[in-house]
Amino acid sequence: MSSLSRELVFLILQFLDEEKFKETVHKLEQESGFYFNMKYFEDEVHNGNWDEVEKYLSGFTKVDDNRYSMKIFFEIRKQKYLEALDKHDRSKAVDILVKDLKVFATFNEELFKEITQLLTLENFRENEQLSKYGDTKSARAIMLVELKKLIEANPLFRDKLQFPNLKNSRLRTLINQSLNWQHQLCKNPRPNPDIKTLFVDHSCGQPNGARAPSPANNPLLGALPKAGGFPPLGAHGPFQPTPAAVPAPLAGWMSNASAVSHPAVSGGAGIGLGASSIPAALKHPRTPPSNPSVDYPSGDSDHVAKRVNLPVNVMPVSFPGHGHGPAFNAPDDLPKTVARSLNQGSSPMSMDFHPAQQTLLLVGTNVGDIGLWEVGSRERLVLRNFKVWDLSACSMPLQAALVKDPAVSVNRVIWSPDGNLFGVAYSRHIVQIYSYHGGEDVRQHLEIDAHVGGVNDLAFSTPNKQLCVITCGDDKTIKVWDAGTGAKQYTFEGHEAPVYSVCPHYKENIQFIFSTALDGKIKAWLYDNLGSRVDYEAPGRWCTTMAYSADGTRLFSCGTSKDGESYIVEWNESEGAVKKHYQGFRKRSLGVVQFDTMKNRYLAAGDEFVIKFWDMDNVQLLTSIEADGGLPASPRIRFNKDGTLLAVSANDNVIKVLANTDGTRLLRTFENLSYDTSRTSEATKPAINPISAAAAAAAAAAATSSTAGLTDRGGASVGGISGMNGDARSLGDVKPRITEESNDKSKIWKLTEINEPAQCRSLRLPENLRVTKISRLIYTNSGNAILALASNAIHLLWKWQRSDRNSTGKATAGVAPQLWQPSSGILMTNDVTDTNPEESVSCFALSKNDSYVMSASGGKISLFNMMTFKTMTTFMPPPPAATFLAFHPQDNNIIAIGMDDSTIQIYNVRVDEVKSKLKGHSKRITGLAFSHVLNVLVSSGADAQICVWSSDGWEKQKTRLLQVPAGRPATAQSDTRVQFHQDQIHFLVVHETQLAIYETTKLECVKQWLPREPSAPISHATFSCDSQLVYASFLDATVCVFTAANLRLRCRINPSAYLPANVSVPNVHPLVIAAHPQEPNQFAIGLSDGGVHVFEPVESEGKWGVPPPAENGSASSVPASTPSVGGASGSEQAQQR
Repeated sequence: MSSLSRELVFLILQFLDEEKFKETVHKLEQESGFYFNMKYFEDEVHNGNWDEVEKYLSGFTKVDDNRYSMKIFFEIRKQKYLEALDKHDRSKAVDILVKDLKVFATFNEELFKEITQLLTLENFRENEQLSKYGDTKSARAIMLVELKKLIEANPLFRDKLQFPNLKNSRLRTLINQSLNWQHQLCKNPRPNPDIKTLFVDHSCGQPNGARAPSPANNPLLGALPKAGGFPPLGAHGPFQPTPAAVPAPLAGWMSNASAVSHPAVSGGAGIGLGASSIPAALKHPRTPPSNPSVDYPSGDSDHVAKRVNLPVNVMPVSFPGHGHGPAFNAPDDLPKTVARSLNQGSSPMSMDFHPAQQTLLLVGTNVGDIGLWEVGSRERLVLRNFKVWDLSACSMPLQAALVKDPAVSVNRVIWSPDGNLFGVAYSRHIVQIYSYHGGEDVRQHLEIDAHVGGVNDLAFSTPNKQLCVITCGDDKTIKVWDAGTGAKQYTFEGHEAPVYSVCPHYKENIQFIFSTALDGKIKAWLYDNLGSRVDYEAPGRWCTTMAYSADGTRLFSCGTSKDGESYIVEWNESEGAVKKHYQGFRKRSLGVVQFDTMKNRYLAAGDEFVIKFWDMDNVQLLTSIEADGGLPASPRIRFNKDGTLLAVSANDNVIKVLANTDGTRLLRTFENLSYDTSRTSEATKPAINPISAAAAAAAAAAATSSTAGLTDRGGASVGGISGMNGDARSLGDVKPRITEESNDKSKIWKLTEINEPAQCRSLRLPENLRVTKISRLIYTNSGNAILALASNAIHLLWKWQRSDRNSTGKATAGVAPQLWQPSSGILMTNDVTDTNPEESVSCFALSKNDSYVMSASGGKISLFNMMTFKTMTTFMPPPPAATFLAFHPQDNNIIAIGMDDSTIQIYNVRVDEVKSKLKGHSKRITGLAFSHVLNVLVSSGADAQICVWSSDGWEKQKTRLLQVPAGRPATAQSDTRVQFHQDQIHFLVVHETQLAIYETTKLECVKQWLPREPSAPISHATFSCDSQLVYASFLDATVCVFTAANLRLRCRINPSAYLPANVSVPNVHPLVIAAHPQEPNQFAIGLSDGGVHVFEPVESEGKWGVPPPAENGSASSVPASTPSVGGASGSEQAQQR
């Protein structure tokens, strides 16, 4: 059942409860299994209604679901049995024993025998364990305490013990809103309509007595379904141009695709549930009918009249501020210091920072010029004046317009998500797409005669996993073009005024486009030529732009009216109505206000000769910044992706770049340096890869950047690391990494060797438990703890606390953590088999919120609560035994489990079911990693084979054997590990004989590093959190640091730097290595003697060595055009250990 259908059940439960249908409420609770009413359960237990107690429980769990469920049913049946004995009703007691308690005999025969023997006693209190049994009432109360604990600990009851926080009569409110919409569609709306039925659509009678057609029966809008088959709620919306149903939701404004078994309130008045794709915004017009005699209560009023007589207004336009009080000082993370002033030569109209090289600024001006600036070095790399590339290919209207008036302005410049292309929309017909190859290398890619009149906006998107260009213009259309060929794919018609802006987005794998027009209309389109799904008015009703927060979960719009009134609002996507109306526009604007979003926290707009900032959670103005003055009335603004820099247009053709502390550090990296083309790869003209939506990010790794992951400005971050220990992390909190300075070619590069403890900061974590060796190691996602799994199946957790020496509370080598245990003193210990646990393969995976760890050490897989260390459940007893675990990045209930029989099982925890079994390896699975961009799972095994599987249908896409160098045969059971780069396109392969970088879609090795013979094998390796470094450990106890882009060694930590002199190196060496999730230069190793060490560079250095000099004057990068495979030559020979 879809999430919205599930919410409908809660609304019905609330309605039934308010209407006092008590038995029906609890019947629905039980049958749906969505909400366990603990109060009702307690009452039934207190009253001894045992049949009803078990019947109610059966809607949520069965006896043999897990050990918690078994214990719950046992306690209830035991109590029922004891009460029968206490009443001396032996026949009933025997009946309970045979029918109810017998089932537990198979699990604990001795206990069943002991219970049976109670029949022989005159008073069962003669049994020592039952001697304190009081009367029935007190016994039930004591049992209830135990039952509540069991229910709360049972994973099957998770998320089912809390009823959603709903306002009173929520279902009535939604129906009222639907009736309001129906009433507004009446051709002759009456001032005081009397709603007499909900079974058909409301329609006011026409003055002559005729009936106006119902919206749902209007032949232009699609016919009603036949009687007998109630449509899902919202299945026939008034703006659907054809009867064809849209198969999937539109980003939360449209409902989830799932049929609802409950009858529709109205065929034409959906409320955003069921299979409809009609956005909730359709059902909530922004303004009530212009009838002063009708009073419209709030749509979310706590007290809605029981009888529906009047339409109900939409949600209020604005909400009072909450969360934070008014702030008078700009927060430190806002870019407020003017760090650069750049003179473009003509007035900037549009700006955009490169998504990866975040000091690279693209500018378009009022005379058609485009400029490309390296903000750090203040160098303008490119200046192009407007010209038509091929006038003969242009339409006659364009040619005539240019002859009549050659003046052209830039309306929009924007980078593609990967930064390989950028688009320019001009005020005359034309869109030009350039390809970018680093430095000053900008090449013509596509020229499109897109619209008649001006092209007002342009955006990139990836519908159908193909990079496209979206344009809109004065000809009232939106068009979609193939970004590789320029072929037109879609034309969307329906606006009645010039289209001002477009905002492509996606949710739940559904791609869509919002568009705004100069008449204030907002429409939404799927890529299907079936017309607009949304038609309503934006605040200001003139020039409006829309944008999402960086994580794609919150939608905002900014609009200016013809009278100069400006608005910034946040939309409630589930309701389709204004959620917040931000305050701070006191005067009429002198121009169209531009706005932008900063990550997931701030909004900014240029107005009144300043930049205004709001916290997204507070409608009150946060602060305003003058940027040292000299700003126009409505300056144009643009953040870089990390929000560390803000470009602002100023008077006299100047662009001011504001920076926060991190932005200032970023700019200083390039101070007084000319732009070095070695920062990017010498890639050829970008090809648009049709394999997946990730083609839009396929070359992201080519640019060394200060970013952790690449994003489309309007979408969610695609950055993430699928860890070798089974973790999948979001990189939202990774500290910006300053791009390495260009090497001085006149200096001789030397590998940084660390031989003494004083040359780095290292800390051996405290121990008080005896463990032999560390098998698995991981940082928690919060970065304030380290979790290890020892070979004896015991978990160790070290936590850092906030203190004067450690103000952040994050993991550090400067302060010792605490080896943490709950007050109960229990340990998280995995189930083990009869064989020696030291010989078993250990594996674990950590949930995203650090609440649970799933782990195995050769026996059953255990799920532990990280706060209490309690075992929540165990499952999948061997054989086969689990050897690797990985959570699905989009669904924590789905786990990929690698097995020692060479299979991979896709397991759904919630329903306790293996959904698929993947077969392709010949030996045990040793590595699994998901890419949420490519929607694939990459697996590796002890057979040195790599497989790529689709995570949609789980079919195998590609397979390749690892290229093991000649003369270096791997051991029979050598592990091969895999881990995705932050770009989610390339992945690291770790084998005892090599490190390698592979490109996923072609499964080709693009970089390889081989240890020099005869050196120790590699034991483990991992990317740093920003994927700029690779940390590798070796069996001779050395640890090496590589530059990830080219796998070139830059620093070596020798065992003498961290192991005591009396330790025998061959016996003590690192087995696993883990990278801090936010600090790129911190890592930890787990040793064969059970020790764990944390490493950081000395503060004076701040990093691990310097990168070796680039070959042929250019740094090699991950997506290199020529793979370096099968050994190293030339300067690479010196790189081998």
